[in-house]
Amino acid sequence: MRAILALIGLAALVLVVLMSLGMVRVEQTNEMAFPTVTFDGGRAPEFQADVGRVGIGETNKTIEVPTVALENKTVTLPTLEVRKAGDE
Repeated sequence: MRAILALIGLAALVLVVLMSLGMVRVEQTNEMAFPTVTFDGGRAPEFQADVGRVGIGETNKTIEVPTVALENKTVTLPTLEVRKAGDE
């Protein structure tokens, strides 16, 4: 659920950035109008449902858990140097 919300938020952020940069332009081309709906008579349906129950609890168990050991090693990492135009 968090991932979906994060993706929606990211999409909204991208849309705002694109709109601010002029890459996306939204214009209303037709005014909105609600449809006319009338109700005459009728009856709401009735339902009866039998549902199950879910119980939530805790129990203590002894299980094997892997351990992680950390050690320091010297490794070679790539570097990147960026120079602006005119800087030499």
